Amino acid sequence: MKTALFLAFTFLLFGSSIASDESDPVLDISGQALQTGVDYYVLPVVRGRGGGLTLDSADNETLCPLFVVQEQLEVDTGLPLYFSPVNVEQGVVRESTDLNVIFNASTICIQGTLWSLVYDESLEKFVVAAGGAAGNPGRGTLNNWFKIEKLDDDYKFIFCPTVCDTCRPVCGDLGVIIVNGIRRLALTDDPLKVMFRRA
Repeated sequence: MKTALFLAFTFLLFGSSIASDESDPVLDISGQALQTGVDYYVLPVVRGRGGGLTLDSADNETLCPLFVVQEQLEVDTGLPLYFSPVNVEQGVVRESTDLNVIFNASTICIQGTLWSLVYDESLEKFVVAAGGAAGNPGRGTLNNWFKIEKLDDDYKFIFCPTVCDTCRPVCGDLGVIIVNGIRRLALTDDPLKVMFRRA
């Protein structure tokens, strides 16, 4: 009896410490946890400053390559996307966890729809482009891993991957910069507050 009681106490002690190590799930606008592989729209919390996230070129003259941008009009929801965390087996998207962000769309450009952080020399800024390979966490895919973190009662995206122990990536919040009238997603000091609506 004492052995059984000790084992039960040990399980509760270690079980609770393991559970507390997991970060909170990211919630959609209905209060449900974001599920891996399920489509969502990423929408701005602040009204009157553009719509959902989508793909577009960096200017009005070329079709490719594609970058992650914000729709001009608030009524436009953008493209649906899904999340693939570094630990896909969890089934739930959790705060501050490395994940791939992938638009569920096809394009005419010869590039994927997975988010990737790239340096734009003309802007002298890091911006979010489409491209890269999903999964395979490590040095070779470092630019493809993002995180969702709490911002007040809402959320923001950050780039600060931890999938490589020996790498020292640039870290920062993702916000919107306006270039030639296009609202591009980039590393900024002014994070874009977002919410998630199931598609």
